[in-house]
Amino acid sequence: MITRPEGGPRVVVGVDDSAGARSALSWAIGAARLRGLPLLVAHAAPLPPHVSAAGQLGCGVTEALRASGAELIARVLGDVCGGPPEGVDMTALALVGEPGAVLVRLAGDGDILVVGHGTRGPFSRLLRPSVRLHCARRARATLVCVQTPSFDTMLERLAVRDESPDVQGSRFRRLGRRLRHPL
Repeated sequence: MITRPEGGPRVVVGVDDSAGARSALSWAIGAARLRGLPLLVAHAAPLPPHVSAAGQLGCGVTEALRASGAELIARVLGDVCGGPPEGVDMTALALVGEPGAVLVRLAGDGDILVVGHGTRGPFSRLLRPSVRLHCARRARATLVCVQTPSFDTMLERLAVRDESPDVQGSRFRRLGRRLRHPL
C-alpha cells in the first residue's frame, strides 16, 4: 500500500519510454513546483503473458521488471530535466502490473494524475489498451492528458527565443519544410 505524505494531494505522473511520457513528466514537474505539491513518478510494467498464463510469479521476473523500470525512470528524468528536479519533493516507483490500473490505484481523491497522449493506431490499441482511456474512465483524481508538441510548435518556440524573429523565424520555417519534405 502506498500512502500519501500527511494525507495531502500530490501530482502523480505515469512514464514510459515515449515522447508523450516525457511531455507529461515535464508538465507534472512544472505543476508540482507551481502548486508546491510532492511529485510521484511511476512506471508500471505489465507482466509478460507467458508468465501470467502459467501462474508463475517468479521473483526473478518481477525483480527484473522493477529494475528495468527504475532505470527507465532515471533515464527519462535525465532526458527531461537532467536528473531529479530541484525544488520538488519527488518519489519514484517502478511497479509490476497493468499501467492504467496501477496509476488509478496510486492517484486518489485530490491528486492530479498526469499521463501522456499517445498516437497509436486502432490495431495497436487492440493489442495494448490505452492507459489514458483507462484512467479517464476509472480515476478519482483530476486527470491531465498532455499531448506532445508538434514539430511546427517547437520550431516556433525556437524562433521566438532569437533576437530578430523575422529573420530567424523564416530560417526555421524553411528548415522545418526541408526536414518534413527532404526532396
